[in-house]
Amino acid sequence: MRVQIVIPARLASTRLPEKLLLSVGGKPILQHTYESASRSTVAVGVVAAVDDPRLAHAVASFGGNVRLTSPECQSGTDRVAEVAAEMPEIDIFVNVQGDEPEIDPKAIDLVAQILVDHPEADMATVAKPIRDAELLANPNCVKVVIGNDRKAIYFSRASVPYARDGVTPSLLQQEPPMFWHHVGLYAYRRDFLLWFAEQSPSPLESVEKLEQLRALSADRHIIVARVESAAAGIDTLDDFNAFSSRYESHQR
Repeated sequence: MRVQIVIPARLASTRLPEKLLLSVGGKPILQHTYESASRSTVAVGVVAAVDDPRLAHAVASFGGNVRLTSPECQSGTDRVAEVAAEMPEIDIFVNVQGDEPEIDPKAIDLVAQILVDHPEADMATVAKPIRDAELLANPNCVKVVIGNDRKAIYFSRASVPYARDGVTPSLLQQEPPMFWHHVGLYAYRRDFLLWFAEQSPSPLESVEKLEQLRALSADRHIIVARVESAAAGIDTLDDFNAFSSRYESHQR
């Protein structure tokens, strides 16, 4: 099966304006993400699906593949689907967030391989164990409940599954883990992705603001793989400064 990585990239950002163009080590954040994704061993290529000519110029300037998507695209998934519509030769598309310059290429390979190995799955994603009660209670940390077959049962911003007798240290350290932090890395089969982008948001999706619930509401299968850590996305100035410090220390 042929795998294509797509990096949907939007210029506007609320908490850190135009963050993808901010430079670290002489490279914009988007270039760092592109180069990390390019180290995947299973993908045949990487393309940045951007919403603004300035981003398109930035990608072209470092020799990357770029697609300026239409104004009708309302989300990153829509941008990935627009690219997919023009690539009928590709079987699997991996959606990598543009603000994750430290994305692990092995995680990209992992989600793609899930769809290769599991023909019953429509989507694949990853999650890491939650070992901290404060993180479990944080609505910005999206949780996923996983069945024995590794299929996602539900995604929520709430603390799920709910521990009626309280969240204890032993429950947090349980193995296999009871609580999972969903990491926003996705792989889709092409036909499913094109279908998904045409669907209206489901009621559950509208309430939780989690578009993966659109798939579960339609009884589509999402398989979740375990990772022990995940790349830190850049949402705030503190996030940016932390990445800049890590990058500079690695260059010494």
